[in-house]
Amino acid sequence: MVKNDDRLLAQNKKARHDYHVLDTIEAGLVLTGTEIKSIRAGRIQLKDGYAQIKNGEAWLINVHIAPFEQGNIWNQDPTRTRKLLLKKHELTKLANDLKGSGMTLVPLKVYLKNGFAKVLIGLAKGKHDYDKRETIKRRDQERDIKRQLKNYR
Repeated sequence: MVKNDDRLLAQNKKARHDYHVLDTIEAGLVLTGTEIKSIRAGRIQLKDGYAQIKNGEAWLINVHIAPFEQGNIWNQDPTRTRKLLLKKHELTKLANDLKGSGMTLVPLKVYLKNGFAKVLIGLAKGKHDYDKRETIKRRDQERDIKRQLKNYR
C-alpha cells in the first residue's frame, strides 16, 4: 500500500505579496537525517530564502531549518546552502528565464510528497509599491462584491 501524505510544512505568504510569480516548479531537496526530522516537525522558515543556479546546479540559499533537538553532533548549520534536485531540461529552462532583468527564484512552499520533502520554487519578478497597493485594492473590491452578492441572495 502506497502512503500518500501530501502535507504542507511551510509556506512563504510574503513572496506572493512582494513578487509577481510567473511560473512554478517542484524540486527535491538534498538534506541530512537531522534536517528532514526537523522539517517533518515543521521547524523550517522560508521567509528570506531564495534560489540560484550556479555551475549548472540549483541551490537553495538562506532557508532556515532549526537544529533537531535530539541531533547533538549530527546537526548542520541552520542556514546552510542546500542543493535542489531538478531535471536537466528544467535547469536549462530556469537558467534561460533568469537572464531577464529583475527575475529571481523564490521558494513558495515546502511539503511532503510520498515521504520526500519537496519545495515549490517560483520564477518571480519583483513588484513595485504601487503594484502591491493595486493588488490589495483589487482583493478588497472582490471581497465587497462577494459580500453584496451574498446579501442579495
